[in-house]
Amino acid sequence: MENLGVDDLTAFPPNSDWPTGHLFAAAARLSMPVAWRIIGQHGISPVGFYLLRLLIVDDGLRPGEAAKRLVVTPATITSVVDTLERNGHVRRERSYRDRRGVMLRITDSGRRLLAEKSQPISRELARLYDVVDEGDEEAVRRFLINLIERFENHSHEEEAEGDRA
Repeated sequence: MENLGVDDLTAFPPNSDWPTGHLFAAAARLSMPVAWRIIGQHGISPVGFYLLRLLIVDDGLRPGEAAKRLVVTPATITSVVDTLERNGHVRRERSYRDRRGVMLRITDSGRRLLAEKSQPISRELARLYDVVDEGDEEAVRRFLINLIERFENHSHEEEAEGDRA
């Protein structure tokens, strides 16, 4: 393996010997491109798919809030909304509270598109993630829930430390 100036990379043990946190990080990093490719094969952009799903649950989001929840840039949301709007799946609407604000609304066409695409995409993603033996599932779920809580608490702890500094 090529040495990239970070010690001898040939000295890394096989992934079967990695600590659990490293395994999780590697799986998380590798999962998104594969999941996004699966979604894209169904003729919809991954961000567009997740935005429509978000609007089904919370219709009338501001673009900035949608970007934050989807962990993408506001520019990405603008581009995706432009395409979805052009195809009749979402519409931009002025906020009745703040005339300058824009709300994103899913249309009936967007609901139909999501209904059509969700089941096949969900089936493929479920097959992708179906690697946990039934006897291990509860332990894996506990691990993931605890890890999510730790990440969430870590973010809040950092914010509190920043406020104290």
